[in-house]
Amino acid sequence: MWKFSVRRTLIMIPQLIVLSILIFVLAQLMPGDALSGQVGPDVDPKRLDEIREQMGWNDPWYEQYASWMGGVLQGDLGQSFRFKIPVTELIGQRIYNSFWLSVATLILTYLIAIPLGITSGRFNDTWRDQLITGYTYVGFATPLFIFALVMLWIFGFALGWFPTSGSVSPGLVPGTFEYFMSKLYHLLLPAISMALITTYSTIQYLRNEIVDTKQKDFILTARAKGASETRVYNRHILRNSLLPIAAFFGFEITGLIGGSIFIENIFGYPGMGQLLVESITLRDYTTLIATTLIFGVASILGALLSDITLSIVDPRIRIK
Repeated sequence: MWKFSVRRTLIMIPQLIVLSILIFVLAQLMPGDALSGQVGPDVDPKRLDEIREQMGWNDPWYEQYASWMGGVLQGDLGQSFRFKIPVTELIGQRIYNSFWLSVATLILTYLIAIPLGITSGRFNDTWRDQLITGYTYVGFATPLFIFALVMLWIFGFALGWFPTSGSVSPGLVPGTFEYFMSKLYHLLLPAISMALITTYSTIQYLRNEIVDTKQKDFILTARAKGASETRVYNRHILRNSLLPIAAFFGFEITGLIGGSIFIENIFGYPGMGQLLVESITLRDYTTLIATTLIFGVASILGALLSDITLSIVDPRIRIK
């Protein structure tokens, strides 16, 4: 087991290197720079060229990459050109919100998906299965940002049950119970919106696993021996069907990364997704590269976690 984990981790190292190069080069290929459109017409173009030269923006991309990567290895992601603070500090202010939003979304996703998937698989080809399958079809066909806008309009503006922006009410002292409850209150609607529309894959996978497992020979043998239907489902069908779901935990994390970009901007939730869009709009390339790199690293780590979990569930895929 540990050999597979070590080898899989070593494979991740070149992936991270290639990812960092791609992100840096693509950012360099974007039109303009942090000075574009941000200065008046009376500014001397020569002065702008001097600033670009001082910042090293005229150097070859590989020299800029080597300088940037040297800082990254030392924990320095550079200085935000727009926010005038270190990118590390800027990300530290946002990543906390994104982390808890992701945790809440994952919990809600499994709380919704597992009972529905079990019900749909156990009572397949019944009206309950058809209702749940219809829900997954709607989830598959509905864009996340459209669903989030509808949820925001209904529960935020029309009914007023949830706040429509921010991550905490102003004036509260961090560390207090009121502060904690306000943070939880503000992330509930974004988390519920993302969980409801992203559960379809888990529901369908669990349903299909249960339906397939019910037809296995060892299930037929257990029933032939006189085992009760409850024992057959709890001890045999569910146990074998739920294990592969654990392997998809890492891929759920990867899926949340893309969804959080839409959710955080629609709900005005100050997290990493909103910071990414702001850095693109403001042409803050230092922040853009750093946030994109973090999203990419999280995706690779999610895939690594899934592979390791799957190797535990199914030892046949381990590398000897």
